[in-house]
Amino acid sequence: MFAGSGKTAGVIFASLAAITFGMNPFFGIPLYQEGLQPLSVLFYRFFFASILIAAAMLCRKESFKLPLCCLPHVIISGILLALTCLFWFLTFKIMDSGIAATILFIYPVMVAMIMRIFYHEKMSLRTIIGIITALGGVALLCQPGTGSHVPLKGIIYLLLSGLVYAIYMVALKKSKLRELPDSTLTFYALLFSVPVFLIPLKMGLDLQMLPSVKAWGNALGLALFPSLCSFLFTALAIRRIGPTTVAVLGALEPVTAVVIGAFFFHETMNWKIILGIIIILSAVSIVISSPAAGTDKKQLPPRVD
Repeated sequence: MFAGSGKTAGVIFASLAAITFGMNPFFGIPLYQEGLQPLSVLFYRFFFASILIAAAMLCRKESFKLPLCCLPHVIISGILLALTCLFWFLTFKIMDSGIAATILFIYPVMVAMIMRIFYHEKMSLRTIIGIITALGGVALLCQPGTGSHVPLKGIIYLLLSGLVYAIYMVALKKSKLRELPDSTLTFYALLFSVPVFLIPLKMGLDLQMLPSVKAWGNALGLALFPSLCSFLFTALAIRRIGPTTVAVLGALEPVTAVVIGAFFFHETMNWKIILGIIIILSAVSIVISSPAAGTDKKQLPPRVD
């Protein structure tokens, strides 16, 4: 669906993936304010996202062909995506979305650990420094001072969300999923996420209807930006620069969420948060400048069919 290869394209796609994923609170919180519960919000998110990417693929006459050997992998990827979002969206009700997004940024460390332990991936010194620097910024954002509450339950949800997302990112690189075109992979991952929410909703009997035009707009925005765009850009980026670098560049996600939370939902913004954002952006710059980024010789060339 998108042309371009190499480190520069990978960095751009990874940055766009992080920024669009950080837009979750912008569309999700207003739906909560209109009375919708997490399962209904996430059902609409993935259902509409599946329709949007299917329409785009039809317009571009792209193939929906899914090899049988890849079916178990895309089913698992869909479940992983669904659980990642469910755990994160549960935190929106008990803590500031911007702070939640920064704690979720622990997932790059999880990705790096998985790649190192199970796949013996070597990390450049700059990548290691970038991870440590980013975690320092996250630590500041986790202690924002007065006006914010960081409950233990929320931290547990976020750690689970980060772990599941880390497994998903590694799977994009190391499983049969890497053999699928980017758009096909994203379509089926989104599609197989839908039952994860539909089943607990008693196959739709407990699904809450969207109560207003504004709610429809937010549901479609949630499907388009932090779902379709983010997951597609993630797949494109991982093919080019690998999951570890993509995960570290995800530092732009909590920055986006913090800014949105402060400007649109009156969440905490003080010197600690501003300093944390500056530190995280510095970490991103360190990783981007690393000559080792995107040099995995085992990486398959990007699929653009």
